[in-house]
Amino acid sequence: MLELNKSGTDRSGPGRLPAQGPGPDARPAGDAPRTGDAAAAEPVPLRPYLIAGAILCALYFLYGYFQYSRFGSPSWDLGIFEQEVRAYAGFDAPVVDIKGPGYLILGDHFSPIVALLAPLYWIWPSAEALLFAQAALFALGAVIVGRTTQQLLGGRSGLCVTVAYGLSWGIQEAVKADFHEIAFAVPLLALVCRALLLKRYTAALLWSLPLVLVKEDLGATVAVVGFLLFVYGRRLQGAMLAAFGVAAFVVTLMVLIPAASSAGTYDYWTKIDKNGEQDVSMLDSVLGVLNSSVKIEMLVFLIGITAFMALRSPLTLLIVPTLGWRLLSQDSNHWGMVWHYSAILMPVLFLALADGVRRSRDSHRPWLASYAKVAVPVAAAIAVAMTQHLPLRDLLRPETYRTDDARSQAARAALDAIPAGARVETDITLMAHLTSDRTVYWVGGAPGTAPDIVAINLDFGWSRPIQDPVAYAQQLHPEARYRLKHRGGSFVVMERTTPEPAEIPGARDD
Repeated sequence: MLELNKSGTDRSGPGRLPAQGPGPDARPAGDAPRTGDAAAAEPVPLRPYLIAGAILCALYFLYGYFQYSRFGSPSWDLGIFEQEVRAYAGFDAPVVDIKGPGYLILGDHFSPIVALLAPLYWIWPSAEALLFAQAALFALGAVIVGRTTQQLLGGRSGLCVTVAYGLSWGIQEAVKADFHEIAFAVPLLALVCRALLLKRYTAALLWSLPLVLVKEDLGATVAVVGFLLFVYGRRLQGAMLAAFGVAAFVVTLMVLIPAASSAGTYDYWTKIDKNGEQDVSMLDSVLGVLNSSVKIEMLVFLIGITAFMALRSPLTLLIVPTLGWRLLSQDSNHWGMVWHYSAILMPVLFLALADGVRRSRDSHRPWLASYAKVAVPVAAAIAVAMTQHLPLRDLLRPETYRTDDARSQAARAALDAIPAGARVETDITLMAHLTSDRTVYWVGGAPGTAPDIVAINLDFGWSRPIQDPVAYAQQLHPEARYRLKHRGGSFVVMERTTPEPAEIPGARDD
């Protein structure tokens, strides 16, 4: 169970501070569990963790790079974020035409921290730059988590936890899902948890502040950091941080996002109060938080990957806000173990594992003290065993590295048929390959724009097969006429033959 005392054992009563001198139960110094102050004083080599981080970064990037090269992006998100970063890199407002012509992305999710990628994009103007940035941020989280664990537990525990974190299903599924803004939250949360465990409370406060710029819901997580600071005795800092987190959460959802949104509201409220077209009351949402085996499975695997030792640490409270909105959501994509939603929980859980082991080593319950000695290698073994069912296993398959198959060649030929600078309406398959130097719309999402090119993958998975691509393009844009420019494999490129409209919805004057 969670314990909010700071002694590292389960002997102290609620709210009691750890003893300052050796008590009757004191153990020899060489066997005593490390406290935060003692751990902070002991030097921990950085080099092994940098090497481990570099290896993990390479694995993550290789997976993302070859998925991208094989035109296997699972969603439109990589294209969306490249359009956002490209706008920041050009010192423009973050308009993302994929979401709709002239759509200001800050009215969808509030993630201005993404602007930090602009310098990288100046050097490497490609979606691949975003994939590399995410790989590096996830790997940085591994360095922080592993090194902190060694400071707390000693021995080889740090490298074991580095492996467990690096191969955890939350991180692997996020790598598979391409780039998302939550990549910034991963190392930030690792730094927050590290500071809390090492009793560097001012550092914990400072590292938590940028979280409100990563995504709108993380203000609630910042408030929980404030609560922990309050419980740990930093009452003024904790109360102020909790108030800041709540205020940031409310202002972002109620003021900033609606101000940037053309609809004047936060669209994702409907994820909680609507199931399709059916209204769902808040009471029904709350009562239904565990109404699916998918939700229960996710919760079991979240704690299970830490050999259940995370339950011994109050750090686990930091996952509650994120889990809360996911379990309340009516969107089944939020419930399970796929996509990127669990990545920000991984650094919290694995540092909670380290804290839980530290707290349990001196337990008066013999079985718990014994289990604490093996919990870290057990967690590492779980991560390695699960990897055979997770994305990184594909790096062991030769076909992963083959980007010259017929489908990929046909896709590249379609790209070659689309001139740079063109306004293109397309589906997910080609989208992230076009956003670096074209204006890109989502197919069917740009009425009245008469794009220069309509490019589609006939095998994309349309609800109805497209028999006549040219007729389909003209159905999308009756204000224009199109002709077939290129066809290869399942990819079709059509170009507009009529003049460009005098006014294009959402177009910006350069």
